[in-house]
Amino acid sequence: MAAGRAGGDVASTRPMFPARARRDAGRSDDLVVAPGSRGYRPRMAKEETQVHAAGRDVRLSSPSKVFFPARAERGDGLGPEKAITKLDLAEYYVAVGEAADSGVGPAVLHLQERPGALKRFTNGITKEPFFQKRIADTAPDWLQTATVSFPSGRTARELVVNDAAHLVWAVQLGTIDFNPWPVRRADLDRPDELRIDLDPQPDVGWDEVRAVALCVKDVLDEHDLIGWPKTSGSRGIHVNVRIHPEHDFTGVRRAALALAREVERRMPGRATSKWWKEEREGVFLDYNQNARDRTVASAWSVRPTPDARVSMPLTWDQVPDAELGDFTLATVPALLREHGDPHAAIDEHPGALAGLLDLARRDEEEGLGDAPWPPNFAKGENEPKRVAPSRAKKPKD
Repeated sequence: MAAGRAGGDVASTRPMFPARARRDAGRSDDLVVAPGSRGYRPRMAKEETQVHAAGRDVRLSSPSKVFFPARAERGDGLGPEKAITKLDLAEYYVAVGEAADSGVGPAVLHLQERPGALKRFTNGITKEPFFQKRIADTAPDWLQTATVSFPSGRTARELVVNDAAHLVWAVQLGTIDFNPWPVRRADLDRPDELRIDLDPQPDVGWDEVRAVALCVKDVLDEHDLIGWPKTSGSRGIHVNVRIHPEHDFTGVRRAALALAREVERRMPGRATSKWWKEEREGVFLDYNQNARDRTVASAWSVRPTPDARVSMPLTWDQVPDAELGDFTLATVPALLREHGDPHAAIDEHPGALAGLLDLARRDEEEGLGDAPWPPNFAKGENEPKRVAPSRAKKPKD
């Protein structure tokens, strides 16, 4: 990927010479052993560059490190024709994270003021990632953060991506996709976004996912809410709904569960709200993505798939014909330049959950209580037994 303003102004690569002392995060300078001294071992020069983003030059080490191996290197027929490097990823995020007029591009628009943990692929997608929830005290002074609390009662200072420089800083640490909370720093306990995560079972095709998404739209329309669909970047679809921050996480989850059950009623055998995998049929509407500290990939995020697919914002008119493989790191910047951000107006259309919560009340009055929570949450007052049906103890005769 060529360097340039659209992808970030990139300075020439400059080595860090062995004679220079290096500093590790949170540690004092290493002692430099002079050539000729006992124990001297020459160090290899380190590759480094600077990526210009949001008016800052952000350091990027090992810019040529491969994050997405080329198809020929993988040997399984998957992957891009040319390997995608750490620098390619940083340039992509500058391309979708900056805008010529306001300085804030669409990738930042969907992350702005929202905390999120870092999922770090320090050696690319072929190695296991690890999560970093806490930003170190040694992070740059300009980095913006928010302190969030988890169901366990613990807290963490997480990254808040408010410009493209934050995106590049996260890529430097090995971040590939961004997974923000559905809250903003002004109120970390009341979400301003309801999230509908359509997760197909292994035997379910893409056509079915699109059909269920269109049913979701019908239910939202009937309850005076606007859904904004996007590909998940994997096999599913996400529908984000901007809402007024009036309810806590439990209330938003309750609304999401009511929506999932209504779609299930309309598409029996094709859509499901069942939490236990052994009970699921078709496309699972994961209502628990609205529980505290649960996150999904943001719009414009590159996902750790072999071909570097992107979680691509769509219009509802595009959903019936959209193909997952059309949206990758290589293709999306041009699509953005040509068509703009289909979700640019999302913040202008917040809605109320009153209709879905009324639907939840009717379900409860008819005997449909709460549904299982994730395992790291305390058991709810009206939650059913938190055990898969096949493992539940059978009543004695």
